[in-house]
Amino acid sequence: MLAATKNTFLSGVIASPESGVSLLAISACAEIIHQVASLKPNGFGNLYFAALGNVPPGAPFFPAAYHAGIEPAFTLALEAADLAVSAFTGAGSLEEARYNLIVVLEKLAGTLMSVAQTIERQSGVSFGGLDFTLAPFPEVASSQGTVMEKLGVPAVGLHGSLAAAAFLTDALDQANYPRAGFNGLMLPVLEDATLAARGAEGTLTVPNLPLYSAVCETGLDTVPLPGDTRPEEIASLLLDLAALDQRLEKPLTARLMPNPGKKAGELPDFDFPFFANSRVLDLHSRPLRGLLAGEEIFHLSRRDSSPSLPSG
Repeated sequence: MLAATKNTFLSGVIASPESGVSLLAISACAEIIHQVASLKPNGFGNLYFAALGNVPPGAPFFPAAYHAGIEPAFTLALEAADLAVSAFTGAGSLEEARYNLIVVLEKLAGTLMSVAQTIERQSGVSFGGLDFTLAPFPEVASSQGTVMEKLGVPAVGLHGSLAAAAFLTDALDQANYPRAGFNGLMLPVLEDATLAARGAEGTLTVPNLPLYSAVCETGLDTVPLPGDTRPEEIASLLLDLAALDQRLEKPLTARLMPNPGKKAGELPDFDFPFFANSRVLDLHSRPLRGLLAGEEIFHLSRRDSSPSLPSG
């Protein structure tokens, strides 16, 4: 389907609360990513495919969007990165920065809700909520990497980045509006000017991204990888992501972009106005062995955030 069409987005489910973590699905998605990379000379086809873990229906961002109901419905995807940049610029304290973002989100949500409810009444199509995910645009003014560095991180990828990602996501969590989809911090390497720059200089690495996903959302997005990356190496990364989304009960995705003929550290060949300049990142992965290389389905229970203390 991806080879035969130009505007089709597809996804594969590797984990969900109902079905658990599927090693077979992880292997299949890794193979798809590997095959799709060869559909075009620069591997651009993988922009249209993502592996999904714990992503509910109604998330309005492609390629994670799908509909599981019978009746039609709509949700709104709002790339709100610029709101965070403006809210944090000039803030005198962390509390002021958080307050500024919450205020602007709730104000804009009120306006959008009014429009959405009008559409709902006129069309009969139900409205499912807003996704104010902080999704960037490849300009510094709409960069989540810039926001994290405005908070005080010397360069995204260095220590302190995890705390900045958690702070941004926490501010979103505190805003009051009807929700759909992710509503978190999105860190797509090639779609964010500052993240792309930090990836090019080696500060931001592939292992950083699952780490930050533990406290924000989305997972691994538009990550440029070497062209000789094997499906088995991709599967190792997807398994880590599936374990995170199950244990933490959060939606995560992987949109990985092996660049044919390119090695780690080289410039990718993507000629796309919505991508910033970066370099191919080293995957830091090897094929799985033993039981984890099988075809089982296994479940991971959600971690209890407040375990009971032992008696006595």
